[in-house]
Amino acid sequence: MAQAKKALSRTTKKSARAGAAGGNGTKGGARAASKTYSNYIGGEWVAAAGGEYFENVNPADTRDVVGRFPVSTAEDVNRAVAAAKAAAEGWRRMPAPRRAEILFRLGNILIRDKDSHSADMTREMGKVLKETGGDVQEAIDCTFYTAGEGRRLHGYTTPAEMPDKFAMCVRQPVGLCGLITPWNFPMAIPSWKLIPALVCGNTVVIKPAEDTPLSTYNLVKACEEAGVPKGVVNMVTGYGAAAGKPLTEHRDVRLISFTGSTETGRLIAGACADRNAICSLELGGKNVIIVMDDADVDLAVEGAVWGAFGTSGQRCTASSRIVVHKKVYKKFTQKLVERAANLRVGDGANANTDMGPVINAAAVHKILGYIEVGEKQDGAKLATGGKRLTTGAHANGYFIEPTVFTDVAPDMRIAQEEIFGPVTAVIPTNNLEEAVEIANGVRYGLSAAIYTQDVNRAFHAMNDMYTGIFYVNSSTIGAEVHLPFGGTKATGNGHREAGTQVLDIFTEWKSVYVDYSGKLQRAQIDEVSFE
Repeated sequence: MAQAKKALSRTTKKSARAGAAGGNGTKGGARAASKTYSNYIGGEWVAAAGGEYFENVNPADTRDVVGRFPVSTAEDVNRAVAAAKAAAEGWRRMPAPRRAEILFRLGNILIRDKDSHSADMTREMGKVLKETGGDVQEAIDCTFYTAGEGRRLHGYTTPAEMPDKFAMCVRQPVGLCGLITPWNFPMAIPSWKLIPALVCGNTVVIKPAEDTPLSTYNLVKACEEAGVPKGVVNMVTGYGAAAGKPLTEHRDVRLISFTGSTETGRLIAGACADRNAICSLELGGKNVIIVMDDADVDLAVEGAVWGAFGTSGQRCTASSRIVVHKKVYKKFTQKLVERAANLRVGDGANANTDMGPVINAAAVHKILGYIEVGEKQDGAKLATGGKRLTTGAHANGYFIEPTVFTDVAPDMRIAQEEIFGPVTAVIPTNNLEEAVEIANGVRYGLSAAIYTQDVNRAFHAMNDMYTGIFYVNSSTIGAEVHLPFGGTKATGNGHREAGTQVLDIFTEWKSVYVDYSGKLQRAQIDEVSFE
């Protein structure tokens, strides 16, 4: 899914000692003084053991330091895991409806603080305010929806094969969960993991992406205010190699839930397999919109612009491929190119901005590299965009023009590999069958869409596309929390987040047999007489 990164050029360590959460940092160089934050371990806000910090920088203006966060190491992870382990039994024994009551309070706190959390997220992540507001709202929706499961968490009863015997199954918590979350949805995706884990009776250690720790801090701070007991939720910030790796390898962590790059996910899966831990992975995507000759072209263009350039294309569900019927190809591409060229790129905090920056310098380098591949190696036509914006209001940020390639062949690298930026590739097709073949011809299988007025075509595509999410006459983005989220093939390892299906990640099944016959009954062996 979102691209996980190891060391980022915009992130610098600080050696000053931490104060309490909310304390002030010191001015460094030309940067203004920024707030210093802490880890949350065992219900206390504490400095990292090494006393070092990294800077969380605004990608729209790198002179703006959002805050200084702890550079955590294995020592900090071990402390957090120990705190979660100590709290596990008490939290497990709390009745699920009581756990849910705390989560309902959490939801109301997030509603109260939605505007300030949205502004914080735009400042640290870059996407425009209407999108960060949607991110926080998704956390709110997830919290209320999942808290409702506190009075369900259904198992089932079933007839036993022996007389005077009762059979049922129930859910039980997995135990201690490690949650590693990405930067592109820095409150929504943590909520997808955290809230189900909590309602099911698990304790957690969460490590947010080093690019966006403030949004996860805000979520954890809200948990504290809502009354989540000490040690149930723990947060450590820092880099993947220093903090994420020790978490994935810790023997007391029963489950790792990770959203990020396919490459990092493969390493995490190996670490979990080595100690027989549960592993839930949500990884990459190369999503497609199919536009048929009977489509409402203007509507399809709207969907393509939103899918390709929302969040600056930094979504696992981004519409990075658009397969268009040749009968409407010219009309569609002309309109798409015009719309993309006229998008206003700038600071997401400004009301007139359509698209914000990408996340950091490493992302700029990668995206521009793919644009060069598209032009010089693949031979696609660069119809608009393709450049970094570096002057005026864009001088101190990570801004890239909305980019559209046309006349793209399905086997080109820009049509096969996840770019994770504001770049989309338009591919011509002759018919629906060919379009579906092209759409399925990538390693990922997360999201797909079709624009058509023909219900038969819509159902054929719905049936034949091998993806975890499918849309008709809508873009590839916009999943809702009450349906399962996830994909096929290299997109993940088969688990689903959101919906009630997420409960299967954070619980394990226990089958229970109650024999009240007063004698030994051997299933599959004893003959049963009903005379």
